[in-house]
Amino acid sequence: MTYDYEYFKKAIYDLTSIDLNAYKEKQMKRRIDTLINKNGIQEYDKYVQLLKTDKARFEEFVNYLTINVSEFYRNPDQWRLLDKEIIPELINRFGKNLKIWSAACSTGDEPYSLVMALSQHLPLNQIHIMATDLDKQVIAKAKVGLYNEKSVAGIPDELKKKYFTKVGPSYQIAKEIKDRVEFKEHNLLKDAYPVEYHLIVCRNVLIYFTEEAKEEIYRKFEKALRPGGLLFIGSTEQIINHKEIGLERKNSFFYIKPFHGAV
Repeated sequence: MTYDYEYFKKAIYDLTSIDLNAYKEKQMKRRIDTLINKNGIQEYDKYVQLLKTDKARFEEFVNYLTINVSEFYRNPDQWRLLDKEIIPELINRFGKNLKIWSAACSTGDEPYSLVMALSQHLPLNQIHIMATDLDKQVIAKAKVGLYNEKSVAGIPDELKKKYFTKVGPSYQIAKEIKDRVEFKEHNLLKDAYPVEYHLIVCRNVLIYFTEEAKEEIYRKFEKALRPGGLLFIGSTEQIINHKEIGLERKNSFFYIKPFHGAV
């Protein structure tokens, strides 16, 4: 290719504000090269020109770049712990108006799972989730709220019956659940973080980032939490230097921001 990958990374950052340096290079470059070849193009600069002039190709690229593997109640044991221990603890500590952020929410499975989990403890009209992702295409899909059978397989039966309608081979989530989630575009590496959150959920996303980018994001999450608030991460992740960042490990996938002076 005439232009190298370093040129391409800079061009993509200028075009999208997505920093490809934060991703594991070999893995991401292979994904991008596959997509470029699929479009019948051999050179990075020609593909960049295509992205600038073809809206559909631009959106295809952003969608392909972001990792959108998502399902409701992914890793059910962790969701049971959230239901039985974490949510009651947060309500006891902070009251019923909890501020909750689902970061890198993909197609909405996770924030909608959070609403359903919270609905076991709170009236729906007291639940509000902020859900963010850098990919506006997946946010659009999330707002539609239509899912395949694999996505909804992990939902407890009583919640599936209560909040989903079968539409052909797919499942449509109820408007009363959708109304509790506010979707926004947000880039974890570039944009300012909101603050004073009681629970932040970011699962199975940072495994694709470099160690430096991960640490930067975890430090920002720590600042975004209120003392006593919790960060819920994915089953393949761990925060090795959590104490240095200012978090205490509550168990394998939940980290708490201690109150000042607590250890």
